Amino acid sequence: MRRTIGLLAAASVALSVASANAQDVVKVGLIVPMTGPFASTGKQIDAGVRLYMAEHGDMVAGKKIQVILKDDGGVPDTTKRLAQELVINDHISVMMGFGLTPLALAVAPIATQAKIPEIVTAAATASITEASPYITRTSQSLPQTVAPFGTWSFEHGTKTAVTIVSDYGPGYDAEKWFKEPFEAAGGKVLQTLRVPVANPDFAPFLQRAADAKPDAIFIFVPSGVGAVVMKQFTERGLDKAGIKLIGTGDVVDDDILNTMGDAALGVITAQHYSAAHDSNLNRAFVAGIAKANPGMRPNFMGVSGYDGIALVYRALEATKGDASGPKLIEAMKGQSWESPRGPIMIDPATREIVQNDYIRKTEMRDGQMWNIEFATIPMVKDPAKAGK
Repeated sequence: MRRTIGLLAAASVALSVASANAQDVVKVGLIVPMTGPFASTGKQIDAGVRLYMAEHGDMVAGKKIQVILKDDGGVPDTTKRLAQELVINDHISVMMGFGLTPLALAVAPIATQAKIPEIVTAAATASITEASPYITRTSQSLPQTVAPFGTWSFEHGTKTAVTIVSDYGPGYDAEKWFKEPFEAAGGKVLQTLRVPVANPDFAPFLQRAADAKPDAIFIFVPSGVGAVVMKQFTERGLDKAGIKLIGTGDVVDDDILNTMGDAALGVITAQHYSAAHDSNLNRAFVAGIAKANPGMRPNFMGVSGYDGIALVYRALEATKGDASGPKLIEAMKGQSWESPRGPIMIDPATREIVQNDYIRKTEMRDGQMWNIEFATIPMVKDPAKAGK
């Protein structure tokens, strides 16, 4: 611990010197899992960052933007080590990425001590932005997505439900923030089930849920695991038992949606982005990702990377190129712009993203599966931070 603090103190001095010398290069450390079970998250975020820079160039406010990509493999100790190296050796001005909650939290003390903004482009546990005054987010918080969906689900015919969530921070948020608004509206959650994150087998949990005979099963799993859920949901005949499958957009992730088969058709989900979002900006975004990354369809991770680097550009424009951490994080607060997902804003009070929540249905169109938005809950703030 003492060594870490000493290294970061030295890094702070180095950063002060770098700022005083008015460097012409602003370095952004992008730390994401490019290998391992969550590699799709890192590849999507990286693709979004690269597309934005290809569209907007690598110069802003007289400074050249250099992104340094690091693969943490989804391991928190590796994330922390890479962040320390980027601060001390590369003199980064911003760190960005973080595919899972433990990874984002692992570097929060580094962001605080080195006074470097940490832009979270994936991890979704509500408490993350409270871990450091230098953290902001362009992805989502789970309560922001789930709470409105709990209310909407009851209002649109779901009276009883069982929740099945992955057994870690975002799963707890999803469970809590679906159950409370759903029951406040008049619904009843019959069971709350939690599935191990490592090597998950959903079959026994799905069977327990089916035995309770709910109107719907609400699912939250990390992005990329949805195909397993769909397969086991169908194998157990739940799709024919009159039980609806509902959940967050993670379960029908755009990146793997076309591999899920007919079981995904008709699934109702809530999320802040769909590759089928109906705007010219999004159509250009989807086309740009596909052109630069053949076979890739952007998902909500991709758009978060795109908007994460956009936030860096906008903050530098606001500071007229001053890349000091306190100036940058202050400039990020209150930024608002039109994203491929729709309008977004960084809440100046919480540093949390404010965005539309879309209710979608998975449908087949022109031989491909898409999450088609049919209802919008506009500009949702994180309810976990209400009053802050």
